[in-house]
Amino acid sequence: MSRGEFQTGLHAGFRTMFARMAGVALALALSVVSSSQPRAATFLEKNFWLEGPDYDRDLPACDFHAALDRIIGDFRTKESRFWNSELRIVGFENIHELDTMPWAAQSIPRRFCGGTAVVNDGVKRPIYYSIGEDTGLMGMDWGVNFCVTGLDRNWAYNAACRSAKP
Repeated sequence: MSRGEFQTGLHAGFRTMFARMAGVALALALSVVSSSQPRAATFLEKNFWLEGPDYDRDLPACDFHAALDRIIGDFRTKESRFWNSELRIVGFENIHELDTMPWAAQSIPRRFCGGTAVVNDGVKRPIYYSIGEDTGLMGMDWGVNFCVTGLDRNWAYNAACRSAKP
């Protein structure tokens, strides 16, 4: 073995040993960091932009046109995208309020509504929906959750839309 080959082999051995030692040191450092004691939140972590819920309980009425349009759009998207169906809601009848804020005072304000959805297959089906404050996109506006009885194919609201009612 020549002197150059010996130095190359020795250099490779040092690299391997250094890599192993670095791996052991990294594992030791991670174990020390992960076993450190938890600490309390600082003043900024506690109080920076964390004001809590601030509801004004200003909800649209059950027959509010924008809420009904949102139901029509969401129903159309759900039926076409997930169920490969051409069913559409073409109108509403007998829209009425079922209850407003039936739960505790600290709950998200909601207005529960019911009525009849006229579907393009000619069948009129009961519909139950709630309009909730700050439950829309990123909590910026009101949101609508709805269930059309007989067309809740994945039972998200249980049989006969029981979970969509107050």
